[in-house]
Formats: sequence, structure tokens, C-alpha cells
Amino acid sequence: AFSVLFNILLARKLPLIEAIVLVIHVFAFFGIFVTLWVLSPRADAKAVFTQFSDGGGWNSIGGSTLVGILAGVLPLLGADAAVHMSEELHDASRTLPRSMIMTTLFNGAFGWIMVITYCFCIGNLEEVITSPTGQPFMQVFYNTTQSVSSATAVASILVVMIAFSNVTMVSTSSRQLFAFARDHAVPFSPWFSEVPAGWDVPINAILTTFLISSLLSLINIGSAVALNSITSLATTGLLSSYMVSIGCMIWRRCTKSPLLPSKFSLGRLGLAINIVSEAFLVVTFVLAFMPGNPNPTALQMNWSILIYGAVALSSLVYYVFHGTHRYEGPVAYVRRLEQ
Repeated sequence: AFSVLFNILLARKLPLIEAIVLVIHVFAFFGIFVTLWVLSPRADAKAVFTQFSDGGGWNSIGGSTLVGILAGVLPLLGADAAVHMSEELHDASRTLPRSMIMTTLFNGAFGWIMVITYCFCIGNLEEVITSPTGQPFMQVFYNTTQSVSSATAVASILVVMIAFSNVTMVSTSSRQLFAFARDHAVPFSPWFSEVPAGWDVPINAILTTFLISSLLSLINIGSAVALNSITSLATTGLLSSYMVSIGCMIWRRCTKSPLLPSKFSLGRLGLAINIVSEAFLVVTFVLAFMPGNPNPTALQMNWSILIYGAVALSSLVYYVFHGTHRYEGPVAYVRRLEQ
């Protein structure tokens, strides 16, 4: 509700708030980083960098590592979120690519440093995983500070960051729904693409985003497995979109087709970067459907492949029977604006 109200009533303040949150993000990182290193009992460096465990029972450290690769990939997904706001940015074709690269580099570096710190300061792994709080990171904070109030204060920083991250997610999700609706790519497109006079934001798309998120959260009451399977669709969906986009770039580069005009270029390394990226995405996409252990029960099974297949099939059927007659796409829209 907070994210929805913010996106409707304070949308114009989003750049300012995001800048403030960025400052909090940087200071919070160093605050937590220093707290963990100063107060936590530290593990031996040899144990951190050379000892591995096969927690999933795959009988292979390499296999277990591959299955768990999503834990390292997930924090780096979503760098394209700003693209969905590009129509509201100045000089987006120049600013967006650079901001995406810088965001990934800085957050990737921060994440890598924090992972190493966490490994040194995590303490008893079994105690942390089975924490009564239900959140291992909170148990680590408590073990570090030995104080409920201090651990709560540190954890509250993350809660604030997550809350404002959710504001951004609502912004990008609603703009994406609005853009698809404007191109007649989803059912009820006229309603989703409506922008009330004087508001300058797609209120219907924002409210729909809120409604769907609220309904999804209710699934957790009945089955956490079902919720995890549905929410995992976001991961595989993002990976799919990256694969298609980069695949198109590889095709155009290999066939010597002219690329669209752009103020940003990868230069001569463009094709190599695209190929390496595509290869990594394909492997990660396949591994995203793997269960956590080799012999899962119905509750342990990763059902995301079923959800993904159902959504992909239903979307294809909708496009064949309806979308082909109405969908125009962003290229046609831009051409109309240029006329």
C-alpha cells in the first residue's frame, strides 16, 4: 500500500527519494560491514576459501554449486528495471546503459565483499539456518551484537531498503504493464493504458500491480511451495527476456545487419560480450528449474517449470489468436511519432 500511494501521489519525488536511498544504501553497507568484522567471531580463512559442503546431497561439489548458482545470480538480476522508466528520463539512450553498467559493477562488488564477510562471520551454519527468527541474516546479527535491540536496529536498515526497493519495483512493473497495454499486447489494454488527466501516471496499471502482489501473498497462507513456484517465474521470465534480447543482437551482428541507432556502443567487443552473456544465461536458465536435491518429494520439487510452461503456452495462444490482429509493438509506435 505504501508503494502504491507513493507511486500515485509522490511519483515526481521518486528521483529525489532514490538518491537519498542510494546514500543510505552506501552508508548502511559500510556500517554493517564494520559491525560484522569488529564484533563477530571470525572463521579461519582456509575454511572460508577452501572448504565446501554438498548440502543438497548431489554427491558432487560441482553439481551442488551449479544448482545453487541462482543465489549468486539473483542479486544481479533486474538491472534493466530502469529501462521501463526510460520514457520519463532525459537522454535515456545515453544515461540508461551507463547507469545499468555502473549499478551492476558497484552492487556486484559490494555483494562480493559482503558475501566474503558473511562467510567469515556466520559462525555455526546449522544454528543460523535453523534460526527461530526464520531469517538467517537476523541470527547472524544477533550472534554478532549479542543484543536483541541492536540486532533489530541493524535488521531494520535492511527492511527500510527493501521497502523502498518495492517502491521502485511497483514503478517499473506498472510502467511495463502500461507499455504492453499501449501496444495492445495484453487483455483489457485500453483500461491498463489509461492515464487520467492531471495525474501523469498509469493509475490503473499501478493498482493492478498492487492487487496481483496482494493476491500472491495470500497464497503463502495455504502453501509456501505454491508461492515459491509462482514467484520463481519472475527469475526465469527475466532470464528468458535477456536471452531473447541478446540472442537478437547476436543474430544481427552475425548477419551483418545494421544495428539500431544508439548513443552507446560496446564497440568491437560487442559480439564477444553478447556470446559469453548468452552462454551464461542459457546455463543459468536450465539450472533455475532444478530441484534442491536429486530425489525431491512433492513438497521439495521445483515446480517452476510447470508454471513457466503454462504461462508461456497461454501467452503464445493469446498472441496467435488475438495479439497478431492488434499488437503493434514499440517500433510502429515510434514510427508514428516521427511522422
